[in-house]
Amino acid sequence: MIAVPAVDLRGGRCVQLVGGRPEDERVSLPDPPAVAQRWWEMGFGSLHVVDLDAALGEGESRATIREVARRSPAELQVGGGVRTTAAADELLQEGVTRIVVGTRAIDDPEWLGGLAERHPGRVVVAADVRDGKVLTRGWTEASHLEVERYLPGLEALPLAGVLCTDVGREGRMAGVNVPEVRRVLAASPHRVWISGGVGSMEDLRALAKLGAHGVVLGMALYTDVLDAAAVAKEFGR
Repeated sequence: MIAVPAVDLRGGRCVQLVGGRPEDERVSLPDPPAVAQRWWEMGFGSLHVVDLDAALGEGESRATIREVARRSPAELQVGGGVRTTAAADELLQEGVTRIVVGTRAIDDPEWLGGLAERHPGRVVVAADVRDGKVLTRGWTEASHLEVERYLPGLEALPLAGVLCTDVGREGRMAGVNVPEVRRVLAASPHRVWISGGVGSMEDLRALAKLGAHGVVLGMALYTDVLDAAAVAKEFGR
């Protein structure tokens, strides 16, 4: 299993939100490319970059993403507001390893299928969940889909994987919901990244034992609840 630091972009800053709520911003750092470079230098081989401005319909952070890609040798998986084929193509052409698609992937399965065929092994579907329901539009809207019923339907697509964020636990560092993670892993025909609630090395080791491919880490790294050097040594690459 690999641990992947999150670099969430909002208004030109690197931020961390609690529960995915824009009004509850707990971390704000002024130089996202420097943050990304620091994670690489500490030993993390992959980064998870989210354009919160685009996801929330408040603009976009593409210039910052380009600078992150230029300055960090890490593999980048980038999401947030990727809702057109042109946007996906542009990101991949600029050095991004994987793109993460959520809202349109959920709303438009035909588009998702075409995008996955166009970029096999480079598309990750974000199946972000609150109370068992898949969320869209920057975690602001709940769909009718239950995650355990949604994931098996992706089996035929040549995806890089799925990212499942427990939005209610995001940023709270209260521990992962092991029974829910177990159900998600059992339901997914693709490898799975998990996010939300991680607050200890025991959480990370539990996810590795369950069979998660990766875990996206945010608040616990930025607030030093987790020892970043120890995480990077055990799970960074």
